[in-house]
Amino acid sequence: MTSVMGTQPLYPRRLAPGSTIRVIAPSRSRALIMEHDHSALMARRFDDLGLQVTFGDHVDERDVFDSSSIAGRVADLHAAFADPDVDGILTVVGGFNSNELLPYLDWALIAAHPKVFCGFSDITALQIAMLARTGLVTYSGPHWSTFGMRDHLQPTLDWFRVAVFGDEPFSLAPSPTWTDDLWFLDQDDRTVELNSGWWPLQTGSAAGRLVGGNLCTFSLLQGTVNRPSLDGAILLVEDDAETNPAEFARDLTSVLQLPDAPAIRAMLIGRFQRASAVGRDILGEIIRRQPALEGVPVLANLDFGHTSPAVTLPIGGEAEVTVGVDASAVRIIRH
Repeated sequence: MTSVMGTQPLYPRRLAPGSTIRVIAPSRSRALIMEHDHSALMARRFDDLGLQVTFGDHVDERDVFDSSSIAGRVADLHAAFADPDVDGILTVVGGFNSNELLPYLDWALIAAHPKVFCGFSDITALQIAMLARTGLVTYSGPHWSTFGMRDHLQPTLDWFRVAVFGDEPFSLAPSPTWTDDLWFLDQDDRTVELNSGWWPLQTGSAAGRLVGGNLCTFSLLQGTVNRPSLDGAILLVEDDAETNPAEFARDLTSVLQLPDAPAIRAMLIGRFQRASAVGRDILGEIIRRQPALEGVPVLANLDFGHTSPAVTLPIGGEAEVTVGVDASAVRIIRH
């Protein structure tokens, strides 16, 4: 497929009441999600946002990997970008195989029709590749399926609205509480945790563009044309319940040994799920062992990743970070 190497950030048009969203499944199928059908609640959520929702032709196809054919997923992604009636794109959910699409994507088509593209986890592969190949700024934020959460979702909705509807700079703040549970199985059986706040692991200030997302997925793109430069980047990393301290340390070390890693200006780390057993002390030790991070501000336990609520962050957008022992600040300057 044709390619346009992006040298400047390409910001999509903002969403607005009346905008149309296309839902696609570049990783796992909507059929998997519909085993726990929260579609009526999702419809109300999108109505409240003033968004019309349409679906790709192949979102319900399901194979042995709970996904669908590469051709079908590519066709839905291309159709979503090409359709002039589609203003933004949401992914159904994450998974493990969205990187299968990368050799088949028409980068010139995507660059010619910049649109809000939002998801997280495995969708990092597409977001990072779009940034590298077209300059498109995408959004690490809720999936379509996320909107089926009945309770404790309001901060996620508020952050989504700020990031993709408006264009004013905004500041982050720690959420008072958070959840890490299988909410889609039982909307009544929820465990709410008090937030201990952000963890200032290394102090300092920096400004740069946000690059990263799910760490293990980001690592899949090393050595390919689908990885943007880390020069001048504020590196975002998060991982899910399948990681552990040793696995996270190894994956992070691999990224931070890339030739351009010493040019990273700051690092933001998303909140870990409880099952990972990655706590503040062990995370601090992991960071101290990284020569590429010497003198680099590092702030952890932020509201992004696989817990809820989750902020919507612009991948490729611009941010300012100040990490202090007593107070820290993260401000999204352009999104």
